[in-house]
Amino acid sequence: MEFQFKIQPFQTEAAESVVKVFAGQPNYGTSKYRRDVGKRKAQVTYEERDAEFETGYRNADIELTKEQLLKNIHEVQTVNNIKHSTELVAGLGAVSLDVEMETGTGKTYAYIKTMFELYKTYGWSKFIVVVPSIAIREGVKKSFEMTQKHFMELYGLKIRFFVYNSSNLHQLDEFSQDFGINVMIINMQAFNTTMNEDKNVEGRRGNEAARIIYTKRDEFGSRRPIDVIKANRPIIILDEPQKMGGTATQNALKKNFNPLFSLNYSATHKTSHNLVYVLDALDAFKKKLVKKIEVKGFELKNLSGTNGYMYLAAIVIDRKKPPRARLEIEVKRGSGIKREIQIFGVGDSLYTASNGLEEYKGVSISEVDPIYAMVTFSNGDSLVAGEASGNVNEDDIRR
Repeated sequence: MEFQFKIQPFQTEAAESVVKVFAGQPNYGTSKYRRDVGKRKAQVTYEERDAEFETGYRNADIELTKEQLLKNIHEVQTVNNIKHSTELVAGLGAVSLDVEMETGTGKTYAYIKTMFELYKTYGWSKFIVVVPSIAIREGVKKSFEMTQKHFMELYGLKIRFFVYNSSNLHQLDEFSQDFGINVMIINMQAFNTTMNEDKNVEGRRGNEAARIIYTKRDEFGSRRPIDVIKANRPIIILDEPQKMGGTATQNALKKNFNPLFSLNYSATHKTSHNLVYVLDALDAFKKKLVKKIEVKGFELKNLSGTNGYMYLAAIVIDRKKPPRARLEIEVKRGSGIKREIQIFGVGDSLYTASNGLEEYKGVSISEVDPIYAMVTFSNGDSLVAGEASGNVNEDDIRR
């Protein structure tokens, strides 16, 4: 069965948002360099060695200043209605950009499309996709396979992609020699187990994959695989970075991979960098990309007795006091209407607690039932823990 892919506007917007960060960067195409080909068993002529073995193609350096990059980021953030970054975050390479996309909206498609656009606009062609697990790695590989024909029809190009395998290191030479779009997919376990390079030598303990990537290998021309990788100045794409935020992983990427810059794709970023695009749960729901959204721990319930906002967070049990309710309501303060969680017992007035908001007039607590985790109000309405009623707006959606 052949999959048909529909070009979604939001995926194009995500790709364009990344591309525009580098507006003003010249397109030099791929940048040639002289590769370290290592020690070779067979003798070759100088012409053969130069033409076939020594020429490599890496990403050209970013020529924009930090000020230019931050200015471009601000322009992208303005268009996408995102709060301006106060500074340029250069965690991995020249800048680290965040793209926030809800799970199930095709973020893998979005960053593959971004690769094509970066290649077309600036000539950058070497990418490394870093994932937190083998399972996700295989899923990403499958996405590359499934979308290859689709992107070939769009761009007239094919991406050469492979999964890093420490027993098949010649793929790194092909990665370096090819001037087209090349992608290496690697799971973090392959390089972050032991970051003390002094310990990654033959005869000492350490993860096998880490020992291979950081040490000279006879079968690889007495070269270290990591040195071959870093010579390409790859663009690092982190898929689910919140699962890879450990010090070992970040230090390994920064110190050893020599990235040009990094892109972070997730629905839930744990560490913030320079955010350039957001497609959150509410946006995805509005675009009918997901069937439902998760709300802040509650279900919505329409109550006939009051229009005031109420959210029953929990029932409070205390040996020395009767059961009480942790209820969030709106409260009139000097600076405006605020939502606050307060503790209510039987007989307590919501009108009084809200400092006289009209929507709570005449409403008080008539019963707190700890068995069913339910509160009954004086007007006959009731809420179970986790339910809310009244004006539940977009800010209450877990974004």
